[in-house]
Amino acid sequence: MTNPRLREIADDFASVGDKDRLQLLLEFSEDLPALPGRYADHRDLLEPVPECQTPLFLAAEVEPDATVHLFFDAPPEAPTTRGFAGILYAGLDGLSAEEVLATPGEFSSQLGLQDLVSPLRLRGMAAMLGRIKRQISERRGQR
Repeated sequence: MTNPRLREIADDFASVGDKDRLQLLLEFSEDLPALPGRYADHRDLLEPVPECQTPLFLAAEVEPDATVHLFFDAPPEAPTTRGFAGILYAGLDGLSAEEVLATPGEFSSQLGLQDLVSPLRLRGMAAMLGRIKRQISERRGQR
């Protein structure tokens, strides 16, 4: 993986035991920023990710210089889903569109969570990444 931020996140997960991996996922859920007003007041601008086991909505913006900004809405009572969103936010927000699009779809498998969370939850994270990449591609095509 070429993204140093995602590599560092994956390395952090790999360096701790199972219990601490779940704690680290919880920390990412707590670090997920709140939606800015333009989305909080207009949730219809966010795309749902029905593959997630709990309601999750997201939006990806691409600046004229190709910088990507990500926005997520997930309920506080869904720490696993929020944690996955927090990981994607920490690893991808502020990168170039090309860097985000180069993120491997199987990134979630590098976190060592396969035995700790359900396969459905891991598919939810992959679906989030897929929607982010699609939105970026669509927005870049509109220029």
